[in-house]
Amino acid sequence: MVTVAMIHRQSVRQQAARGGWGARAAALALTLVCAWLPGHADANCLGNPDAQIRQLLAMVSQNATRVLAQTHALIEPLEAQAPRSPADASRLASLYAVEAQAYGILELDLQARAAARAGLKLATDVHDPVHLDLLSAYAENTYDAAGLARALAEIDAARFAQPAGSPADTCLLITRGLIQYRQDRSDLAIVSLMQAYRATAANAASEPHVIAATLLSIVMRGTGDYAQALSLNQEAIDWATNNDATLSLSVARFLRGQIYKLMGNYGQAIEEFTAARKLSVSLDDQQGVAYADLRMCDAHIELGAFAQAARECAAARKSFVAGHANDSVKEAATLLARIDLGQGRPAQALATLNAVLDRHGADLQPRLVAAVYEWRSRANAALGNYAAAYEDLREYQRRYAAANDVERTRQESAMRARFDTDREVERNASLKRELAQSQERAQRQAQQLRWNAIAVLSGVLVIALLIYFLLANRKYRKELLRLASVDALTGLPNRRRTAELATAALAEAAQSKTSLILALIDLDHFKVVNDRCGHATGDYVLQEFARAGREALRPGDVLGRWGGEEFLLVMPQTELSLALANLERLRTLVLGIRLPPTGVGMRVTVSAGVARYEDAVASLDELIARADAALYTAKNEGRDLVRVADERTQFTSTGIRRAMRR
Repeated sequence: MVTVAMIHRQSVRQQAARGGWGARAAALALTLVCAWLPGHADANCLGNPDAQIRQLLAMVSQNATRVLAQTHALIEPLEAQAPRSPADASRLASLYAVEAQAYGILELDLQARAAARAGLKLATDVHDPVHLDLLSAYAENTYDAAGLARALAEIDAARFAQPAGSPADTCLLITRGLIQYRQDRSDLAIVSLMQAYRATAANAASEPHVIAATLLSIVMRGTGDYAQALSLNQEAIDWATNNDATLSLSVARFLRGQIYKLMGNYGQAIEEFTAARKLSVSLDDQQGVAYADLRMCDAHIELGAFAQAARECAAARKSFVAGHANDSVKEAATLLARIDLGQGRPAQALATLNAVLDRHGADLQPRLVAAVYEWRSRANAALGNYAAAYEDLREYQRRYAAANDVERTRQESAMRARFDTDREVERNASLKRELAQSQERAQRQAQQLRWNAIAVLSGVLVIALLIYFLLANRKYRKELLRLASVDALTGLPNRRRTAELATAALAEAAQSKTSLILALIDLDHFKVVNDRCGHATGDYVLQEFARAGREALRPGDVLGRWGGEEFLLVMPQTELSLALANLERLRTLVLGIRLPPTGVGMRVTVSAGVARYEDAVASLDELIARADAALYTAKNEGRDLVRVADERTQFTSTGIRRAMRR
């Protein structure tokens, strides 16, 4: 059933969608599958009678990859049995539930759903807690609209079979609220979660009550009811403190900091993030530390404390890079760009923001993209690039208006739903409800006025920039468009264009079911070349590598500069043997690059990591991650090597992040 890991992951995803950068990947680093209960208790809403299953569930948040290995070892002999006894079938279904939980924490949603479906074929009794756990696991790892609709229908059917007010009914009701919240239906989620919260009020120390309070706090925060969100969050903090649940307390304090930040109380927010960070340090939770640093950086920027903010954001970005959390890396980069702007370094800020928008915001949430375009507009304006500034500002205005329209509709629906629920349960408090409704209406009107004022000011600014652009910057437009897709030094496609071409090639391979090879290529000891021979020689080596690439590769292959001395190679419709031969030819040509006398004793070599497209690969990011792992192996084995990714690396992923899925 619903776990706090699920709640926290959903919280940070929805927080990102609602306009704060949030802490999406912290849902994995701060997983609370077992933290919400004392060590002897169960990890799920209904629990499991098997002690070994409970032990595995308790380990999931600590090392999901290890749990997967242990679970697979237990599943194999049970799968091989024929015929299988009812007891063995029930145990196998429970192991599939553990497997689904572990895959979910690693954010391998496809595998998690497959494991849940395999378990549901064995545990078919709608009254069986294992069946309900598997239903919840399937729903928790579903994000597309059609899948969420099916999951909601299955949860409702299961609820119909449970006694009203029973623990199973309450746990399913919490899962229902989670799905509705994921569907951006806060109005419906409030009704479901409020029912679960009130149904468990008699036992305020129970896990279902604490889970309902935590999720309600997140929903209330999203609707702007910060007072209620703080009150519900305090219940989670009190429970974690009383039960000595350090990991749970860390996340509860982190979420409280998020509420204060949205309220504009940055000093109090920093205190909460600092407390959460200390708890994460005590648990050796590096990702928890990184996200606390990121949020403190954000708050310090709002307070103008740029030096402190820069240290915090740099530390967070370092952790995210190490964990291949690409979207969190971009979040940290955006905040660092804001610091550069605040400290008078617009050129540096512009370069950073261009990298963040290398995919035109396709890998970011809509409201977040609007903010990035706004800051890039400011950077361009500070540099006198008024044409680009105008384009960015117009894009910001379009995205901001669309996001606010959705937000207004969502808040109004949620407020209506909450009012209706209160009226049904507390009919004798009509005067209090009317007053609350009046206050909410006044708040909406005030907020509407603020939005109107912002829209008017934005319009005036757009008109002013348009006039200036037409007068001063028309001749630069064509050149800017050309530079947007080409690396100036090597003449190869830049990172943004390379990503576009690679994504298109991957989609074509998936549709036509043809082979595709991707390689990450890195110049060995490139820093030594720069240090000993000078940066001019380094530039020459990069240019010669690009020339060698054009000579060694086929017309249909894509070679682009991925960053620094790193290049991305995509070879469509290519078998592994041919790809390795082409890379070997490229490696040989690179050996022929001559260095000046200052580089005596040195030679130019490359290392490469190769990954092959498979049906299990869901995105370009996953394929690149596997090639990166193979490149790391080549580096460790002495460089000047080509290594192929181990296809089993999909099970060793830390799950810290995939691209945004909503």
